[in-house]
Amino acid sequence: MASYKFHNSSISGQNYVGFKLSAKGTKTYKTYNPELQKQNDYIFYEATNEEINEAVKLANDAFTIFKTFSSTKKSRFLNKIAEEILNIGNLLIETYCSETGLSKERAIKERTRTIFQLHSFSKLLNEGNWIEASIHRSNTQRISLPKIDLRRMNIPIGPVLIFGASNFPLAYSTAGGDTASALAAGCPVIIKSHPMHSGTGELISSAVIKAAKETGMPNGVFSNLNSSGIEVGQILAKHSLIKAIGFTGSIEGGRSLFDIASKRKVPIPVFAEMGSVNPVIVLPSILASKTEEISKIYASSITTDAGQFCTKPGLIFGIDSKHFDLFIEKLVQEVQKTSPKCMINPRIRNAYNIKRKEIICGENVLIKTTYNSEIENKNYAQQTIAIVNGDDFIKNNLLQQEVFGPFSLIVKCKNIEELKNAISNLNGQLTGTILGSEKELSEHYHLLSILTDKVGRIIINDIPTGVEVCSSMVHGGPYPSSTNPKFSAVGTTSIKRWIRPISFQNWPDDLLPIELKDENPLGIFRLVNDKLTNLPIKKNNFNNKQDF
Repeated sequence: MASYKFHNSSISGQNYVGFKLSAKGTKTYKTYNPELQKQNDYIFYEATNEEINEAVKLANDAFTIFKTFSSTKKSRFLNKIAEEILNIGNLLIETYCSETGLSKERAIKERTRTIFQLHSFSKLLNEGNWIEASIHRSNTQRISLPKIDLRRMNIPIGPVLIFGASNFPLAYSTAGGDTASALAAGCPVIIKSHPMHSGTGELISSAVIKAAKETGMPNGVFSNLNSSGIEVGQILAKHSLIKAIGFTGSIEGGRSLFDIASKRKVPIPVFAEMGSVNPVIVLPSILASKTEEISKIYASSITTDAGQFCTKPGLIFGIDSKHFDLFIEKLVQEVQKTSPKCMINPRIRNAYNIKRKEIICGENVLIKTTYNSEIENKNYAQQTIAIVNGDDFIKNNLLQQEVFGPFSLIVKCKNIEELKNAISNLNGQLTGTILGSEKELSEHYHLLSILTDKVGRIIINDIPTGVEVCSSMVHGGPYPSSTNPKFSAVGTTSIKRWIRPISFQNWPDDLLPIELKDENPLGIFRLVNDKLTNLPIKKNNFNNKQDF
C-alpha cells in the first residue's frame, strides 16, 4: 500500500467536548498502520475525567433543547453531516486506509454506505411514521364507563453513548448507523472513539460538529472522546446521565458493558451486537449441480477483507457424501487461490491466531489449508478451512466460538438426524443460511424451523455477508449475537433502540405535541380509533361507536 502525505492541520489529536477541541490530559497514544507496520504520525490525547463529565453534562443540557426540535430541523442536520463528510475529500480515505490496512475501494464503499444511512434517517424523519402515533378519542356515551381521550407516541430517551467499531471506521462508528439513528430520535450522542482509527474518527467528528453549528443544533449534541483502552468507556457507561449504550464488537466487550449498565443504580439498556459464526447448511442435492459455483462464492465470503465481518460464514454444515467431499476440496482450492489480506491491527491478528489455534489444535479437527509464506513478517492472516465430524462438534462447545478473520469450520454430519442435533445445539446467531433445492428445502423444513429460533436473519441460497440498510433488515439475534434480539442495529427500525412510548391522557389539543394534534399538521399516518389514516380529526370524521 502506498504511504500517504497528511495535512497536519486537519487532525489535532484532541477530543471534541461539544463544539470545542480539548486536550487536558497527559496520556497520549498513536494509531497504527497495519500495512506498513509502523505507527502513524498523529498524537491523540485521551479524555480526562473532567472532559468526560463536561461532555456528558453538555449532552444532558442539549437534550432539553434537541428533543423539542422538529423532524424537519433534525433532517437538515443529518443531511448536512453527510455533505460535510463528503467535503473532507481524499484526506478521509487516506486516513482510513492508513489506520486499517483496508483498500481505498473499501473505504469509498463504506463512506457511501455511511452517507446513505444518514440520508435514510433524514427521510424517515420527514415521513414521521417512526413516531407510531396512536389516538383513541374520548367517548362520553359509552355505557359501562365514559371513555377517556388517550394518545400515544414515541419520544427520545436521552444522551446516548456509542462505541466505535474496529472493523467499520465509518459505517458502524463515529457517524455510522448508531449515531445517525440516535440523532434522528432526538438523542445527543457521545462517541467513545475507537483507538485503532482515532484519526478517521476525528475527521468525521469535525464534519458532525460543523453540520451541528450550521444547522443550529445545541452545543453538546455531539462529542467525540479519545481513549487508548477501556477506562474512558467504563466511566461513561457508569455515568448517571447516560441513558443508553450502543456497541459493535466482541462478546467480551459487549457483555462487560451490559454488566456495568445492569449494576447501575438506575440500569440502562445496552444494545450490543457481538458477532456470530453464521451457520450455513448445505443440503445434498444442490451440490450435485452447483458445487463449483457455491465453493467460489463462499471462498470469497470467507476471505474478503481478511474475513473481518461479523456476518462471515464461520460454520458450514453438510452430510457426509462424495458431493460434500468434492465441495470441501473445491472450497479449499478457492481459498488457497486467494491472496492473504492485511488485518486491521496486530491485536486483531493476534486474537485471530489464538482462537484459530484453539480450534485447529483440538481433538479430531482436520486442517485443509496450507501454510502461505506470503504472510511472513506481515500483519496478514493465515486463511484456514478446518473440518470436524458432527458428533465431535456436538460434544465440544468451544468449536462454536467466533474466529474473527478468514477462518471457517466445516462440520461433516453422518446423516440428517445428526445435522439436526448439531443445529439444535447452536448458540444465538446474527444469521443462518440453508442452501438447497426447492424440493429439498420443503422436505427438510424442520431445519428452517430450528434455525429461525436461533438467528436474526435467515437466508436461503445466498451468502450472509452484506447487510442491506433498509427497514426490512434485522441485524441482531438471540444472545450472544446481541444483548436484545428485539432490535436491529442496521436499518431505519434501529431508531427504536433510542425511543420510548408515552401516553397523554385527557390533554387539551393546544398542549399536545404536534404529532398528536387533531388537525395533524404534519400529515403523518396515525392510528385513530385503531384505523390507520393521515387525515385530520374533525367532527364526524371518526365516529365513536359505543364499546364495552
